[in-house]
Amino acid sequence: MSALLWALVALPLGAGAVLLVVGRRADHAAPPVAVAVAAAALGLAIAAAFRHPAVGAPLLDGLPVRLTVDGLSGLLAVTVTAATLAVLLFSAAEFGTGEARARFFGLMLLFAGSMLVTVTAATLPVLLMAWEIMGATSWALIGYWWRDPNRTSAADTAFLTTRTADLGLYLAAGAALASGRDTTLSLEGLARADDPWLSLITAGVIASAFGKSAQLPFSFWLSKAMQGPSPVSALLHSATMVVAGAYLLLRTGPLLDASGWGDDVVAWTGAATALCLGLVAVAQTDLKQLLAASTCAQIGFMVLAAGTDATSGGTLQLIAHAAAKSLLFLAAGAWLTALGTQQLRELLGAARHHRTVGLAFTMAALSLAGLPPLALWAAKDVLLAGALETSPWLYGVALAAALLSAVYSTKAAWYVWQPAVPRPEARRIPGGAVVPLVLLALACLALTPVAFPPLRDNVGRALASAGQPDPRVWEFVLSGVLALLAAAVTWTWATRPLPLPARAKSGFADWLLFERAAHVLLVGPVMRLARAAAAFDDRVVDRAVDGSAAAAMRFARWTDGVLERAVDSSVASVAAGTRALGQWARRPQTGQLHQYLAQAVAAFTVLAVVIVLVR
Repeated sequence: MSALLWALVALPLGAGAVLLVVGRRADHAAPPVAVAVAAAALGLAIAAAFRHPAVGAPLLDGLPVRLTVDGLSGLLAVTVTAATLAVLLFSAAEFGTGEARARFFGLMLLFAGSMLVTVTAATLPVLLMAWEIMGATSWALIGYWWRDPNRTSAADTAFLTTRTADLGLYLAAGAALASGRDTTLSLEGLARADDPWLSLITAGVIASAFGKSAQLPFSFWLSKAMQGPSPVSALLHSATMVVAGAYLLLRTGPLLDASGWGDDVVAWTGAATALCLGLVAVAQTDLKQLLAASTCAQIGFMVLAAGTDATSGGTLQLIAHAAAKSLLFLAAGAWLTALGTQQLRELLGAARHHRTVGLAFTMAALSLAGLPPLALWAAKDVLLAGALETSPWLYGVALAAALLSAVYSTKAAWYVWQPAVPRPEARRIPGGAVVPLVLLALACLALTPVAFPPLRDNVGRALASAGQPDPRVWEFVLSGVLALLAAAVTWTWATRPLPLPARAKSGFADWLLFERAAHVLLVGPVMRLARAAAAFDDRVVDRAVDGSAAAAMRFARWTDGVLERAVDSSVASVAAGTRALGQWARRPQTGQLHQYLAQAVAAFTVLAVVIVLVR
């Protein structure tokens, strides 16, 4: 069974790395290879979800590599690989032959593989490594068309925002090591730390999860991620990266409980994100921006579930949302390629023009709206039951956010089903790209029974989460009726302007101005500090270096003109004296024996006189 888990994570990572190394030479073979790898990974994930394998390998002293599959990670692994397969099937048919397909499909496989390592990681070091790879590959995928400076700037914004929040995981790892409670840094052992380390671990995990899942105040980076190709948006928003933070919070539920404050912060932040980003989604006029804001809002429900210990509801929400959101983004990408636009007003009649795509899109929109009897309706009620047990106010905010789901989903469906606007001949959507859309629409239907007993009870048992909140009948009826009313009002209201101040509308349309606030509070001061440091370097450090160099040159010239002449004169004088002494010493050397004898007698006489006098 250990080989099964190693193969599950190594197959997409290895295949992705090979495609990247081979490069353009593999462009033709990349799509079928990537689809085959994704299909094999799905089979391995299904097998792992049933067998629950666990593996380990040495890494550092006391910090081994440990991967494990339990109920939660097994369901997530199947969701990740299924969404990856659907997105790659669409990409194989839709992605242009002139593109660098080996690079694209290689990055997509690396991206999916890092998410698989994330959901199966049992220790913080392994989680950190996968977390980093996922962030790096998301940056490369968002900026895939790197010749466009707007796209690369958007990729940089997304990367830097998530990286800033990712520092929380390093804080958590450092605090866990300092606590000394669990030297392996296992995720299960984090809750056993004592304060203040426990609070630091909790704060680090929450910050990194909020950043990765685009929760308040980090939500704005997801708007920038829309600059990437539509298949990237579909995978990133549905079952990978953006849900990684929600998964981490669901996984570390005992840590949130043990901290005494983490569960409340997580629950209220999730509810606030679902409500505020729901309003942002309603205000959008761009389909992909609407879907991006809805992703933040829907993940807010998963984060809320983690804070209220409604693990079953959060997991069901995550799975159903993955199917619906990947379908919505792929359909938006198909229309963008066929019609050349993603503006809602320019997409009038898109569903009528491409009926199969339109019907699939509508199925996903209805599911996202939370209309009964679809899966997201029931999943939301399961997690809302946990909110109701925690606080009626929390339940009220979450229920209001659920109504907004119906509003923005119905808004998107209304535009694409209105009579078509005159337009040039649209590009035909390849049949191969339609197939995964149909499969995802069927998945939206097939997941409906999973949110109801007895299958929902089986999910709870698989998650080993006892005491899960069980919604009462009136909760299902209330949320369903309110969602239907909100959808009906939205369809009737159509394009009439909302009775809100212009400043409020612009604020919601601009994603609550959080990006501007980040530039004012963080980017601006950092840039000013950088410019001040550059000016200090130019005006002080450089001038000091130049002045030192000039002083050294002047000293060198003075040394050459004064000291060196004095030294040369001294050396010349010594040489002259030595030469004179040598000449004097050479005079007695005549070569005649009687002179040498006379010199010796004189020397001995002087020596004798000295001896006599000294005595």
